[in-house]
Amino acid sequence: MDFLKSAVASAISKDPPFPYKFGDRLTVDQSIWALHNGMKREDGSDCSIFAFDITADRSRLPLARNAVRKMRTLRHPGVIRVYDTVETETYIYVATERVTPLAWSARRKSLSAETSKWGLFTIANTLSFINDEASSIHGNIRLSSVYISQSGEWRLGGFEVLSSMKDDDALIYRHGSFTPESGGYAPPEIAKSGWDTIKRHPLSAVDSYDFGILVFEDFNGCFITSDQIGQTKNVPPSMYQSYKRLLNANPKARLSVSHFRDQGRRSGGFFETPLIKLSEGLESLGLKSDGEREEFLRELDEASEDFPEEFFCVKVLPELLKSIEFGGGGPKVFASVMNIGKKLSEEDWESRLTPVVVRLFSNPDRAIRVCLVDNLPNMIDHLSQKVVNDKIFPQMVTGFTDVAPLVREQTVKAVLIVITKLSDRTINGELLKHLAKTSNDEQPGIRTNTTICLGKIARNLGTNTRQKVLVAAFARSLRDPFVHARNAALLALAATSALCNVDDGAGKILPALCPSLIDREKLVRDQANKCFDVYLQRIRKYGNSLPDTALPPPTTTSANGAVPRMGTPQNDNAGWAGWAISSFTNKLATASGDMQSKAAKPQLSKNDRSSFIPPAADSSRPSAYASTLHQQAVTGTSTPAPTWTPPPEQLFSTPPEDDEEIDDAWGEMAEDDFFDAISEHKPPLAPPVSFDDGGEPDFEGWLNAQAQAKSKAPLPKGLAKPSAPARTTTTGSVGSGAGAKKLASTIAKPKPPPATKTINTKPKEAAADDDWGDAWD
Repeated sequence: MDFLKSAVASAISKDPPFPYKFGDRLTVDQSIWALHNGMKREDGSDCSIFAFDITADRSRLPLARNAVRKMRTLRHPGVIRVYDTVETETYIYVATERVTPLAWSARRKSLSAETSKWGLFTIANTLSFINDEASSIHGNIRLSSVYISQSGEWRLGGFEVLSSMKDDDALIYRHGSFTPESGGYAPPEIAKSGWDTIKRHPLSAVDSYDFGILVFEDFNGCFITSDQIGQTKNVPPSMYQSYKRLLNANPKARLSVSHFRDQGRRSGGFFETPLIKLSEGLESLGLKSDGEREEFLRELDEASEDFPEEFFCVKVLPELLKSIEFGGGGPKVFASVMNIGKKLSEEDWESRLTPVVVRLFSNPDRAIRVCLVDNLPNMIDHLSQKVVNDKIFPQMVTGFTDVAPLVREQTVKAVLIVITKLSDRTINGELLKHLAKTSNDEQPGIRTNTTICLGKIARNLGTNTRQKVLVAAFARSLRDPFVHARNAALLALAATSALCNVDDGAGKILPALCPSLIDREKLVRDQANKCFDVYLQRIRKYGNSLPDTALPPPTTTSANGAVPRMGTPQNDNAGWAGWAISSFTNKLATASGDMQSKAAKPQLSKNDRSSFIPPAADSSRPSAYASTLHQQAVTGTSTPAPTWTPPPEQLFSTPPEDDEEIDDAWGEMAEDDFFDAISEHKPPLAPPVSFDDGGEPDFEGWLNAQAQAKSKAPLPKGLAKPSAPARTTTTGSVGSGAGAKKLASTIAKPKPPPATKTINTKPKEAAADDDWGDAWD
């Protein structure tokens, strides 16, 4: 219901809209206005609202209307700036820049002497303009008519009786006494003869007298009675004479405000202060030469403690930023900006500096770019992650590929500052891509700094990216021809050892560190030893935590009598060859029968040889078929087999020769010596056993004999053994000697029935001279 009433009232009301919202009310003495803090509805910007209640103080309505008219028409930096005004039948509203009464600070005595002089100088300039240029009289100069803006500058208000002396019927003549407590501030001639007497005196006389009272109020906080007029309490000694002349009882001998200002500006005058010089030179900063600009900045840094913080934030800072962007201020001006930025709140920093900093990063001027990255430590805490990642870093990466080495180097160093404000995608993607380029830079210092940078941002990298990038980057830096680059790689490896995978440390890093241990530079060797020890200790610690073996636990002979497989160690014998000896021992333990030494080799006579045994062409080693018989003899087993008569081609062929390369690889030890060594530890040979080959042909030996017969070249004449005249048989084979004759007769006989053959293992009494005996030697 209340909402409906307010809506209807608004529709019926004919009052013009006021686009400002009222805030807190401020206490103002000796004024016809009520002062409120306000806010513009459109953009939320701050303002102040002067309100006059017509119904409550209608007698002073002409003063309020005169003040509104003069504030809107009088344009001067020392005058309160007006935004908007509204007048209705009940009220008058004036929206201005945000201001606070000077009386607040003066009564708390929070103003320094330099700040008070600077403020008085500003008011003196404004009054000089009103008196001299506008030919007007303010008529209401006092502490309650002066305000402080957000920039810390003093602003003149209280224009209720401001009148131009060109008007015959000026308001001040009729309403000069309507101002609050006008009697206490009226000059002696006005108090004696009224406001009409100002026509007969100098135009500036009234304002000069009131300005003298303002000087006293400024340095003492208040003005109570007329007896205080002329007192020099707390007034700077350099201002005594001029101050007293402002309060001269004779209006014609009274010092004008403009003359008071000029006396203060003389060499050594009371207005000759750094604060005033800087405030005047600030407006023309963009027009100054390089020398004048440097001098101005030097004085600005010296006077920074005397300036009000508000003046730095609102007045000085915008002018400096304007000089950097458009006036060629350069890095030195930006350094002053950063000093002022330390005094700003987070809200002021974001609203005043952040937009300018973002624009400056896109500036192609290398000096500005280097200055920006150098001052990043002062800015990074005030910049949000979104601003850095989305706006600043995309402009900043152009420095990685700049043609100037200084820009590239400073950009690499700046990575350590902005790394905490970058997203993981940016770090593991675009940033590493640019660092990969600078790691191959032609400047050794840039390569070194890139290695240091990677070591310091290692913890910010993703786990997978870290394993891929760091080891490869540091290993490459270890081979850098620049000694400090190699040393930086060793330092980075030692610093990131806790982040390195143990497998990479053992398989990649330690091998890469070994060449550095014998580096030509002692600096590198010492650091390589330290780094090597760091990784070695870590790997040893990890190795001690591993189990003794990753294989399943060893098993002994199972219940069913199965023997463990060959190659698996069955004991705890120490040494690298323990498994081979163990397997060999197990193999010998499973063999049955005895092995014969060379001295106990069985010898067969010509009459004892079976007709199926093939001839031996080489006495160094037994043929393939003889090897089979020998193995069966060693094992002591007898396997019945059918009797087999070799074909005639095999009887007179030569078995293949052995490959000498294998023997050469293992040395000159003959296998007879090997078996002799074994036979010394074996029991005596067993009695002869019967052996039946079952007539199974030695097909593999026959194939080898055929291949050897084709490939073997005949011996030269004179080297061949003497042989008996050859006799051609039905097979077409040629034999020699008594053995050949016996074999030939055997071939002509019919095939005997299968019978068990007996091998006589009894040693021969005398070695045979024919070729057959060589087959077993």
